[in-house]
Amino acid sequence: MDTPRPHPLVIVKLGSTFEALRAQHGDFEHWIADGLGTHALPLLVIDPRHGDALPDPAQVSGVVITGSHAMVSHREPWSESTAAWLAQVVGRDTPVLGICYGHQLLAHALGGEAGDHPQGAEVGTITVTLDEAAATDELLNGLPAQFPAHAVHWQSALRLPEGAVRLAGNEHEPMHAFRVGGHAWGVQFHPEFDADAMRGYIDMLAGDLASAGADPAALRERVVETDAAASVLGRFARIVETHHGV
Repeated sequence: MDTPRPHPLVIVKLGSTFEALRAQHGDFEHWIADGLGTHALPLLVIDPRHGDALPDPAQVSGVVITGSHAMVSHREPWSESTAAWLAQVVGRDTPVLGICYGHQLLAHALGGEAGDHPQGAEVGTITVTLDEAAATDELLNGLPAQFPAHAVHWQSALRLPEGAVRLAGNEHEPMHAFRVGGHAWGVQFHPEFDADAMRGYIDMLAGDLASAGADPAALRERVVETDAAASVLGRFARIVETHHGV
């Protein structure tokens, strides 16, 4: 008797990178798939912005929600429908990882709040500091107490859902990582970005950054590879595989 094929690990694509970066390096879903590194689970990319139907929550093994150049607080119809679907997925204890926009959308979907960061943008290679709760967290345990990560965001998870556990932050962004329930995580930083992607974002946003008083050249010089942050994707894939016995 044939072994049933496992349900897919779904990448919900809620945005795209800049065209110049996409032409050279691919898009968010490609970077995420590379980081997940799973061969045991089929990957399925769904783009609700362009009319793709979100799958039955009972028919997915795990979910990654991508970043986006949109804003959660704008409440776009495709974003709100994805939020409602996310709440159903989390309700089934299916593993979920929200990245940047996905992190904020997860908070919003479960009763928290996302909106403009009161201190403005955080762009570049930053330092993330783990909270004590991360020591026993399935996704983050064993990572260094502090590690570099790439960040590009103007909005933030301003208020976490009831019962959520804060896992990491820094001086600028207190909510760099959180968990809701047993298997739903949001990370404000970008584990899928490598140094080239981060430099590309700084270059594309140089005018905006300079207008806000930042020095794009200095930000570019501080970019480093972020192996610990990048490992979050592979860690998440192993959780999904274990959760479904594959």
